[in-house]
Amino acid sequence: MLEKCRTAKERWGGVSEIVDHWLEERQQLISHFVALPSLKVNQTLQSNAEAFCDLLMDYLSSGHFEVYEQLLREGSEFDDGSLERAQKLFPRIQDSTDYALDFNDNGFAHLAEPSVHQIREFADQLSRLGEKLEERFELEDRMIEILHNSHRDLVLAEAGD
Repeated sequence: MLEKCRTAKERWGGVSEIVDHWLEERQQLISHFVALPSLKVNQTLQSNAEAFCDLLMDYLSSGHFEVYEQLLREGSEFDDGSLERAQKLFPRIQDSTDYALDFNDNGFAHLAEPSVHQIREFADQLSRLGEKLEERFELEDRMIEILHNSHRDLVLAEAGD
């Protein structure tokens, strides 16, 4: 029984920690996003936009290179169709990734002395990014539900045997 518990903990224990850390990163990202529109157009905007873009890139990287990988690994252990359902979400998640990368590449993190046109473009792109992130967060939450939460009881039951 102890060996089964240890095995289950080794297989699944890290997934929850990774997901929890990632969701904390998401909360920081949202906090920065919400604060951006109310900033004065000066050095504060530039430093906050830069910090936001850094958080955005970190969040995307963590998702693609840590969290998704762990969730997919966990989902592949079960032959219940969850992996196939989750994989259908990836093209929609990738759409928001592409948009976020474009936002970052557009130089919005470097608005030292922005023109009125740049400020308007920034506001428009930020609004659109917000829509994309909202959709992404919903898709990621569904992926967590499909690949992790739905198997939690099975893992706990296995650990208890």
